[in-house]
Amino acid sequence: MTEQQGVPGRLSGRVAVVTGGASGIGLASVRRMAAEGARVVIADICEEQTGSAVAQQVGGLFVRTDVSDEAQVEALYALTHRTYGAIDIAFHNAGINPPDDASVLETEVEAWRRVQQVNLDSVFYCCKHVLPYMLEQGRGSVINMASFVAVMGAATSQISYSASKGGVLSMSREMGVQFARRGVRVNALCPGPVNTPLLQELFASDPERAQRRLVHVPMGRFAEPDELAAAVAFLASDDASFITASEFLVDGGISSAYVTPREGD
Repeated sequence: MTEQQGVPGRLSGRVAVVTGGASGIGLASVRRMAAEGARVVIADICEEQTGSAVAQQVGGLFVRTDVSDEAQVEALYALTHRTYGAIDIAFHNAGINPPDDASVLETEVEAWRRVQQVNLDSVFYCCKHVLPYMLEQGRGSVINMASFVAVMGAATSQISYSASKGGVLSMSREMGVQFARRGVRVNALCPGPVNTPLLQELFASDPERAQRRLVHVPMGRFAEPDELAAAVAFLASDDASFITASEFLVDGGISSAYVTPREGD
């Protein structure tokens, strides 16, 4: 299934906000939800020209946003609501995975804090400022980007990244339970390794480290952004109407693998 396809009209009339929406999984999700009928707001720290080009492609709106700045997050959701009158879907996808975040023995406090600010604090800010709109209208789907490392340990450690994703999963579970009877669903999307610019950068800088990740994926490959976008569109839609407070794993089986399958099995 290509990124332009989907379930026609499934998200018709919905308003969606995607952070980190100008590249990778975010961009694929923007295109997928637009193809299913949603009006999409792209929030990203990229240059205005890049973000505006994406918005033009899908007939949406670009809002340059640093998600680690609470004031900018609050302004993003206020502008979205003023423009469209509702916010039905929020996919909090923005995150970083820098090389100086490694073992707990090696990671400096500055690197730890930077990852927490972008990956965890930002999700807190986003939920804090989008949920009031959803609760007022009595409906909404929040999808927070966690990771398979939130449910299992990684021997090739990125300590702050793993901790941030565990925090996202825990927050999502708690909010999903808290607001379940008020029409708002909150889920954590937990991908395995995905073929995005972040992963490609890792391959370029440390091919051996990246290859150690691939060998443990039972399906024998990394996910493509479109495959994650399909999961996002599903969680955003009424097809997922009874799914909340979940760890939605799209990981090629990595979190269930005890040993690596032999080649040819």
